Amino acid sequence: MKFTAKQIAAFIQGEIVGNENAEVYTFAKIEEGTPGALSFLSNPKYTEYIYTTQSSIVLVNKDFEPQSEISATLIKVDNAYESLAKLMMLYESMKPKKQGISSLASIAASAKIGENVYIAPFVVVGENCEIGDGCMLHDGVSVGDGAKIGEGTVLNAHVTVYHDCHVGKNCILHSGCVIGADGFGFAPTPNGYEKIPQIGIVKIEDNVEIGANTCIDRATMGATIVHSGVKLDNLVQIAHNDEIGSHTAMAAQVGVAGTTKIGEWCIFGGQAGISGHSSIGDRTTVGPQCGTIGSLKSGVTVLGSPAIDAKEYIKISAYSKKLPTMEKTIKQLKKEIEELKAELNKK
Repeated sequence: MKFTAKQIAAFIQGEIVGNENAEVYTFAKIEEGTPGALSFLSNPKYTEYIYTTQSSIVLVNKDFEPQSEISATLIKVDNAYESLAKLMMLYESMKPKKQGISSLASIAASAKIGENVYIAPFVVVGENCEIGDGCMLHDGVSVGDGAKIGEGTVLNAHVTVYHDCHVGKNCILHSGCVIGADGFGFAPTPNGYEKIPQIGIVKIEDNVEIGANTCIDRATMGATIVHSGVKLDNLVQIAHNDEIGSHTAMAAQVGVAGTTKIGEWCIFGGQAGISGHSSIGDRTTVGPQCGTIGSLKSGVTVLGSPAIDAKEYIKISAYSKKLPTMEKTIKQLKKEIEELKAELNKK
């Protein structure tokens, strides 16, 4: 598929600087551009590459003013990164989609399968499952008895959705993620730990994306809930009875302990750890490797472990670099004070 600068500019409402008939058929980073590629510039750190890139078209912000000659055709837009995302989504949507049910798939007779679905070899769909229209279940997917998958959802290779769990519409679950395994519930006894049955489910709403090898545990009772628009990176752990608010994003290796409620539009950096039985307010930012203890109010930004206000953490970090020098100064002051005391005691 080829597109001209004129077609692209019309789609993203951009202004062309250069050849409106320049054609592209692929994407490339600006520093690795080749003829026929479309690139973008939004981070000033990469400005130098716009003068040497071989890409045919480059998206730039409207306030960009070149300092020397540029061979590529420019398309000026309000936000180059957002415009690139729109173009990539358009490109992805135009790719042909697989359809059909493999004879090597195992589908229970009681399962309800929608129209225009793709079910690959070695997929297992259990009793009384519902698979919505336009779903794609890739190699080795397992959907347990009574589970429901909403229309347009993609389950990539080796995704497991346990029995009775619900996945909404237009979700993307990446390879190896597990929805609905038992929550970590054990009662200590004199003879060891006794398992507490986990009889709840997982409910994932619409437009959620879940990364590879991420696990969302079923509730002890009731439901573990992931609301609409949530984005989870690879290797994230969501424990039993958690509730994740709409449009919250978590980077890789975040862990959320059980019975925690997280608000809408929150951001969690990689390896952040969230304590159980707590509440995190809307639009809260938790930094990477941050460890929260207890609840957090809406709109705060925290860093460190245990988590504290980001500004305080930065001050403490600045002081910590000076600790070796401060220790010498304190020892010297202590010595001088002792000497002064000795002099005063002589009088």
